[in-house]
Amino acid sequence: MNNSDLPLILKFFRGSRGMTQEQLAGRLSVSTSLIAKFETGRLVPMPDTAPRLDEALESGDLIQKLSARARKEGAPDWFQQWPEIEREAASLRGHESNFVPGLLQTEAYARAVLRAGLLSDDEAEKQLALRLERAAAVFRRERPPVCTFTVDELALTRGPADLMKDQLEHLADLSTQQLIFVHVVPRSAGLYVGQTGPLVLASLPGGGDVAFLEDQAEGRVITDPDRVAALVRAWDAIRSVALPRDMSRDLITRMANEL
Repeated sequence: MNNSDLPLILKFFRGSRGMTQEQLAGRLSVSTSLIAKFETGRLVPMPDTAPRLDEALESGDLIQKLSARARKEGAPDWFQQWPEIEREAASLRGHESNFVPGLLQTEAYARAVLRAGLLSDDEAEKQLALRLERAAAVFRRERPPVCTFTVDELALTRGPADLMKDQLEHLADLSTQQLIFVHVVPRSAGLYVGQTGPLVLASLPGGGDVAFLEDQAEGRVITDPDRVAALVRAWDAIRSVALPRDMSRDLITRMANEL
């Protein structure tokens, strides 16, 4: 048995249990389209999803083993899976404490952020192209999602003046769009849960949320309902200390004008 058998195995066990894709998706609190992507080989179940598939399909640990092998051998990983989720999300909620949220970055700002790390110039440009493609896929689709972002005020001060002026003006402009809400967490908020790191939540059309966490080592798609619920509570706490949309836009505009 090889990794290319994974989609067939998933379809076989689902069929043998008399379950539709919709029913399996409901058991896992994910979208039907995500199950379809697993069964066509476009995506590979992540470490917290594969055990739940095995449990729902009564397949022992077979799906876990095949999924782990597929990821190891270069099948789609977190960087490929999350953009797929972004493209189908009905809404996105995100928080950043150190940078402008990725989907809201200008090309120049995104390039500067990527080159500030340990990537080579070629690697940074590849990552930049992917980031810009993700933003276009989210905001330019026929029915864009409702997007709500919170960002720490201090994140809006990091960078050269000319770079940040353009970025802040871009951010203020985006916040005037109907489905994009930008909220700044002011310095006066003091200590708050969002300082522990960035997070993104995606609400899927079929119901249910999934989350994405990223650190210096990797990114992780979180689908376990209990873990996602904890992240939803964290995001709600962050949102509670952020400024309203209009006050946030006024602050961003004032910061841009002062550069």
